Amino acid sequence: MTEIHNAFLLRQATTRGVALVALLSCLPVWSLDLSQAYETALEQDASIRSTRAATDARRERIPQARAQLLPNLSANVTHNTNQLESTSPNFLGTPVTSNSTYGSGNTSITLRQPIFRKYQFADYQQAQAQVDDANAVLERETRNLAVRVSGAYFEALQAGEQLTLVLAQKKTYTAQLEAAKRRYAAGAGTRTDGDEAQAALDLNYAQELEARQNVDFTRRQLQALVNGPLGNLALLDANKLVLARPEPEQVEAWVERAEASSPEVQSLTAQLEAARQEVEKAKAGHYPTLDAVAQWSRSESENVTSVNTSYTNRTVGFQLNVPIYAGGYVNSIVRQAVADQERATQALEALRRDLGVRVHHEFRGVTEGVLKVRAMEQAVRSTEQVAISNRRSFEAGSRTLIDTLNAEQQQTAARRDLSQARLIYLASRIRLEALTGGATTEVIKEINGWLQH
Repeated sequence: MTEIHNAFLLRQATTRGVALVALLSCLPVWSLDLSQAYETALEQDASIRSTRAATDARRERIPQARAQLLPNLSANVTHNTNQLESTSPNFLGTPVTSNSTYGSGNTSITLRQPIFRKYQFADYQQAQAQVDDANAVLERETRNLAVRVSGAYFEALQAGEQLTLVLAQKKTYTAQLEAAKRRYAAGAGTRTDGDEAQAALDLNYAQELEARQNVDFTRRQLQALVNGPLGNLALLDANKLVLARPEPEQVEAWVERAEASSPEVQSLTAQLEAARQEVEKAKAGHYPTLDAVAQWSRSESENVTSVNTSYTNRTVGFQLNVPIYAGGYVNSIVRQAVADQERATQALEALRRDLGVRVHHEFRGVTEGVLKVRAMEQAVRSTEQVAISNRRSFEAGSRTLIDTLNAEQQQTAARRDLSQARLIYLASRIRLEALTGGATTEVIKEINGWLQH
């Protein structure tokens, strides 16, 4: 029984040793924390850089549409060399052919100012809506990046925590196996104790392989976002963690905030406005256009009857174009634009409904996360006591080694679930702010303060 007690003491020392090694391996400073990962991803993530480029391209729609409403000045210069062959009768009535070569040219400057063009007016309004959409998409993707980075970071932390627990179990099972062998050799134990300890250790080997694979995978996920080596990650300090319920505590208030400030809603609202302006553009096919036109032109030898003659012409006036019939084309594109507008309307309504569900889910993730973390903290304390009691009972002969191993496994599972509950709570807070248009960056900074630095 003393050997089992010594195994317990070795387990405690091993757990402390694992924590100490993890701490010493990170000295003098952590290589990467959550804020650093997010800031690096803002610069390096390919998806957000692609979205920025798309936003910059879409922003050019406004100057392009505005240019269609501003004066247009153009110049046209032409010069031709003409070879003229003429035939005319002489005084005897005999046809005589003569050839001559002369130059001709035309120079003109035209100024055109649109006065009424319904299509261009609607196009300008549509361009503004499309830029609003692009800006909202960029904001949405920036917030999604915060969710993706924090999710990848927390998954990496969880994988590392799981590996630490598995390695601690490995030390414990190894010590229990050695103790069981010594007791069996001394005639104080049974072969079953050794077989049970060996089986637990063999299962632990498989768990270690899986844990190491998960560590490598989760770190690669985070590395793809920051586009660089990670080094050590700053771990969560449970003593710094602040468990707080959402403020306000009414989910309806968060849903209203999401509908008013969510980048997703802003994006689809802008798309709906763009669809409305597309309808106006389609209807513009029924409307006339009116331009003011001023032109100066000079021509030389413009035809065969005015060779070596030049003309200068100055004109100022209005140009009116009235559509009469286009074979039903305009009516068709109007119907098409109205259908697209209805599609955008229903997409916005569907988003609002779905957004309410997601906000409700993340709100409960925070509120119930607080309760779950506290419950798991109590569960860890309880399983630790169960493990101690089983070890003492085993020493007293009232419990078997398999009971002790099961208690150890239950304690490890509780610690794993506590770590996971804490990280899920933190992730829910970030997702809730991202959905409702809140200060996501500030939440990341706050959570970053709860890490070990």
